[in-house]
Parts: sequence; structure tokens; C-alpha cells
Amino acid sequence: MDQSDIPRPETQPPGDRLSRLSQASLRINETLEFDNVLQEVVESARTLAGARYGMMAALDQSGGSARFFSSGTTAEEHRQLEETPGAIQFFEHIRRVPESMRVSDLGSHLRSIGPSGFRPPWPVGAFLAVPIRHRREEVGNIYLAREPDEAAFTREDEETLALFASQAALVIANARRYRDERLARARLETLIDTSPVGVAVFDARTGAPISFNREAVRMMEAVRLPDRPPEELLQVLTVRRFDGPAVSLADLPLAQLLSRGETVRAEEMVLSVPDGRSITVLVNATPLRSEDDNEVETVVVTMQDMTPLEELEKMRAEFLGMVSHELRAPLTSIKGSVDTLLESFNSLDSAEMVQFIRIIKSQSDRMRDLISDLLDVARIETGMLSVTPGPVAVGDLVDEAKNIFFTGGGRRNVTIDMELDLPRMMADRRRVVQVLCNLLSNAARYSPDSSAIRVNAALGDDCVEMSVTDEGRGVSHDEMPLLFRKFSRNIGQGVEREAPDTGLGLAICKGIVEALGGRIWAESGGLGQGATFTFTLPVASGAGAAVESPNPNARSQPGARDQARILAVDDDPTVLRYVRDALTRAGYAPVVTTDPDEALRIVESDRPRLVLLDLMLPGSDGIELMKSILDVADVPVIFLSAYGRDEIIARAFEAGATDYMVKPFSPTELVARVRGALRRRKASSTGQPPEPFVLGDLLIDYAERRVSVAGRAVHLTPTEYELLFELSVNAGRVLTFDALLDRVWGLGRSGDRGSVRTYVKRLRRKLREDAGSPKYIFAEPRVGYRIPKGEQSSGEPPATE
Repeated sequence: MDQSDIPRPETQPPGDRLSRLSQASLRINETLEFDNVLQEVVESARTLAGARYGMMAALDQSGGSARFFSSGTTAEEHRQLEETPGAIQFFEHIRRVPESMRVSDLGSHLRSIGPSGFRPPWPVGAFLAVPIRHRREEVGNIYLAREPDEAAFTREDEETLALFASQAALVIANARRYRDERLARARLETLIDTSPVGVAVFDARTGAPISFNREAVRMMEAVRLPDRPPEELLQVLTVRRFDGPAVSLADLPLAQLLSRGETVRAEEMVLSVPDGRSITVLVNATPLRSEDDNEVETVVVTMQDMTPLEELEKMRAEFLGMVSHELRAPLTSIKGSVDTLLESFNSLDSAEMVQFIRIIKSQSDRMRDLISDLLDVARIETGMLSVTPGPVAVGDLVDEAKNIFFTGGGRRNVTIDMELDLPRMMADRRRVVQVLCNLLSNAARYSPDSSAIRVNAALGDDCVEMSVTDEGRGVSHDEMPLLFRKFSRNIGQGVEREAPDTGLGLAICKGIVEALGGRIWAESGGLGQGATFTFTLPVASGAGAAVESPNPNARSQPGARDQARILAVDDDPTVLRYVRDALTRAGYAPVVTTDPDEALRIVESDRPRLVLLDLMLPGSDGIELMKSILDVADVPVIFLSAYGRDEIIARAFEAGATDYMVKPFSPTELVARVRGALRRRKASSTGQPPEPFVLGDLLIDYAERRVSVAGRAVHLTPTEYELLFELSVNAGRVLTFDALLDRVWGLGRSGDRGSVRTYVKRLRRKLREDAGSPKYIFAEPRVGYRIPKGEQSSGEPPATE
């Protein structure tokens, strides 16, 4: 800023001071945007008092977390002041002084109060500080300064600034209230718009719609005429209530219906249009009345689409009919065979009697299997399915399932393809054989007799992957989400089945696999292209986990994890039980709590290796709790949250989170994420080069996990440090996007390259380097990033671009 722009201190007549004070008050009232108000306050205060420099420390509503705004300084000068040692402590010291503070020479004052450690980054003479209070609540402080050759602040300056501060306090309070109300409104609108229930608001006087949320629009699309506005739909819509006649909105306008002010609670209605299309909805309607004349102003209508429930009810009815038929058929055969044996016992020869007994046995087995499936489904739905996992050889399971399939009349063209030296997996032998038999039967049912069925087993990431592939009908894209639902027996219609299908087999497979800590999914190229059903189960660790055949070239398996202690914090006991069971099965030692305060005590006393943290806790914000945890211990933190919005996830990562998981998640995903975070932490702590890395002004002290540029400490989040660590220990080499995603985030090839670019951008900003002319981090277009070799490395000189 040009010196000529700085108002010079001079004695002003009282009228002139009041005029300037009035003008300053008008300026700070021109906007309600919170940050703009704060910036305008410090600008106006500096101008009002004729100061060279101005700064304002704005406090949050709890009285902490000051934000600094400056005037009369460049961006570089503002940064220098914030980074000057002792600056924050000095301003905190002044803030604790209950009244205004006015000194003629700041340097002399600092020397008089003893060694505070703070020295302004530029020459400062006169200094004036005034608190900003609203209803006895401290809002912030205004700090003004002049250069050494300028006159000192007068008592009139102090009094004028105090008057201005009292007016500014009210403006700041109003701006804060406006900001909070707008934020609350935005949150409410987001909640309503993303609600799975349709919400519509109508003007009761005119019947015109005021707003629809996303689900309400989707439901209206089911009956709206193509390319016609929603307003036209309201003119032709017919509403039929459960206990009354149909009402056409063409004959009885919507405004007339709404003006009655009728409250509707959970009433089923059918909305239809003249061409016959309709939708059944569960309706709640609440009138909102004016305070003055108690007339209905608006009506809020919520609608729940009943179509999924109707489809489920239809499937349930079909299923009950099918079960009745499937039970009646073997019962009829059994009863017929028993009647024949009783009535013709003396006239039947032994061969005929054996045949009837065989019919009774086979039909009894068929009834037993059907009842067993029904009981398994009931146990899965209630969470009471009993499994007893233990180390099991993969080959033994496949052989047993194959033999049972062949014995039951299954086709013989089944091929087995297994990797050599597979480790044992944690499984319930009987239940996994049941899964394989169900998948083999499903493949046989939906593929031609002449086609082959292939069973594959291979080693995945700390798990064994098993798959059954057929060359049959395949699965369309629309059918894929329905495969593992109960009663989904309509999939595959048009193909002659070799055996009755209850529609429960795949649902049972999913329940068993997930109960054992695995995951199951299906893949298909489309109709006529066959299908592959794959499930995973964790590798057994510890005793009994040896590979099935000795081979010196076998892949090494992770050993026992020495009972690594994992802290899980969540206010839902069901989630904690789920997480505890998954971690225990994976060989970890989980510690769980619902109390944020207790979580901090556990971190201090037990020093867990990793923390699993819910984002929303009663009376506590998960991100703030994470910051408190990181102040106590350097430990990776993984968030477990039902909130999957990008801005929330980004906020968590920016605050220092190692990973973020959106509920619900499978035990396999949980264990894999935990294992990846611990593996990255181990690599960064034990695989470090012995000497610090030096490249120009950049210094990375691996032992202390500290980074500095030209002697200035650079504060990095854990993820930013891991990214810089990987690039520096591989100096001179290009690390691809996929390699960085795998090593830093543990996402492999499934991650988002945008995350890498975002973190590199933030890292460059903190290292103060220009992406157009980098000194440390160089981009290889469409490939990845590299850091040149530093002084600790020998060989080639640093590369340039």
C-alpha cells in the first residue's frame, strides 16, 4: 500500500470525529457476510484512528480459536506477522487485559514486560488495543499501530475506537447470527433434499407448489407426461384415499383442498393420471398457520413410495405359494408311497418295496433341505446364524463340495483350477461347503447341460478368493442388484430348470460369507454370456495357518500381528460389537468405548496402534476429537461415518485423517483398511533412510518426522507427510498415480487420481514452490510425480524440467 494512502494522525474536531465514526459505522453495516464484516471492521478502525497497521483477532462463540484479519499490510507482511515467534502469545496476553491498552512505543513496552519472545517483523511505534464486547461476551480485539516517526495515539483516539468497537460488536453479532442461520438452513435443505421420503410444500391460498425435494420429483416422474411441466400434472391428477372416493384435481382445485387445513397422518393414497398410470404413496400432511389470523398459509406434504413394499409383498406371496407347492409335492409322494406299502404290503416283491422306500427317502431329504433353507434365512435375518470358523484347507473344501454335488445328481463336467500352495483360510467347513454346493447348483440350473462349470481358487489381498463360473444365461445389468435378495427366483425365467428353485440359495450364500468376515459378488457380461460368482474369506493367521503343500517358492503370508491394539469409538453399541468381532477374528486386540473422554484416556494410557472414530458423537465432534487424539499420540485415525458427502470427507482428510469409511461396510473391507493403514505406518517408521534428506532448502528429518524449508518448519498433516516421504525415499524415480495411491492411501488401482493431485497441490503450497517452475516435486504428465535425488543420494545431479 502506498504511504500516501495511509491517513495521517492529527487532532480532529469533535464534530469531525463523530462524522467519521458515523461513516465507519455505515460501512461495516453494508454487508452481513461474516468474513467481509470482520475485514471491514479492521479497515474502518485503522482509517478512523489514522493508523499505519491494523489487525483484528476474531473469537468464536466459545471464546477460543482466534482468526486474524489485517489492514494496511501486504499478504506477505500478514504471513510474516502470523509466523513471527511469540506473536500469538503476545496477542493472547493483550486479550486477557480487561480494558484498552495504549502505549507510545511498542518496543519499549515489550522490553519493560520482560522476555516475551515477540518482536514485530517491521518497525512499530505507537500501539493501541481495544476489546470488542457484545453483551459482556468477548467477540475479539482490534490492534492498531503506527510507525516510529509518527505521533502517539491520543486518549481521543482511544475513546473514538472504543465507541466504534461497541458498534462493531453488534454488527459482528448480527453477521454471526446471519451466518449460523444460513448454515442451519443449508443443512436443513440438504437433509430434506436427500431424504428418502418425498417432501412437497404448497401455498394453501393458491394451491401452487413452492418446493419439491429430489424424492418427490422422482415419484412425480412416474406419472408425469413426458416433456410436460409438473404444474400441468397437478391439473390432471386424481387422488383416491383409502376410505373414500377418488377426487380429481380438475374438478376440485388443490387450493380448495389445502385451505381446509386438514391434518393427515400415515394415510395410504393412490395418485393416478388419465392414461392409467398410478403410484401408491403413504401420505402425511401438516398445515402451517399464520400467527396473526390463524389461517392456513402453507401445507407440508410427505410421501413415501409404497411400490417397493408392494413388490416385496408380491414376492412374499409368490414365495409362500411356491413353498406350499414345494412342500406339498414331496408330502404327496411320501403319503402315496406309504399308502401303497400299507395297502399292498403282502403283494409287493422286495424290489418294489425298496423302490417305494427310496422315494420316501429322497422326498424326505428334499423336504429337509427346504426347511433347512428356511431356517437359515430366518437365522441370517435375526443375526443368529451360527458359524464356528477355524483354519481349513481350501482343497479339502472344494473336494467335499464337488463330491456332494455329484452325489446329489449334479453334472460331471466341473473343472477345478486352484493356485498351488494356497494358505489355509478361516472358515466354517460345513457352511462353506454349503455355499459352494449352492453356487454349483445355481450354475447347473441356469446353464445348458453340455456347458462346463469352472471352480477357481486363488490368493487375494490377505484373503482367499473362490469363484464358480458358468456358460449359461448370464445376468442383465438390471437384474444384478436383485441376485442376493430373498425370493429373487424370477431371475433366469425362460431357462428350463433341473431342480426347483426357492430363490433362497444366493441369499443364504451371502449371509454365510458375510458372517465369516468375507464378501460375495457376481459378474456377468450380460444375457447369454454366463456369470461368475466370487466370494472371499480371510487367510488364517497363527497356528494352523500353514500352506497346504510345502513349497520354498510359495508366497509369504502375513504372520501373527502380535495382538495390535485398536481403539474403536462409536456411540452405537451394535457398530462397536460388529467392529470388535471383525477385528478379533482378524487377530487384533480391539478396545471399544462410546465415551469420547474415555477415548482420550485410553489413548494416553494404552497407546493403541490405530483409532477407529465415528464422525458424529454425542456432545462431541469427531474431527475435533481426532485433533485432541493427535495432540496426545501420533497414531493413524480412520473415520467410520454414515455421511458420504465429498465436502465432509475432504474436511476429515484435511484435518489429518488417514482413511474414511462410509457405513455400512463389510468386515473384510474394515480389516483391509486397518491393515493398510498399519502397513503404511510401519513402512514410514521402520523403512526410513538413516540420514535426513536434503534437496536445496528442503530438509526432511525422518527420525523426527520433521520437514523444513530454509530453516522454516513446515507443518504437514499425516497424509501429506506420507506422500512426501514416499516421493523422497524414491528420489530420482517416478512414482505412478497407482503406486502413490497404494502406498499412501492403500487404495490400489481403485483410488481417485484427483486425490493425489489435490494433496500434491497442497504440499507444494506449504513448501512454497510454484507448480509452473517446481524445485522439489515434478510432475510426469499422465504418469505420476518424482523428486530429484537429494544430497544424501549419490549419482545423477538433480533433474530439471
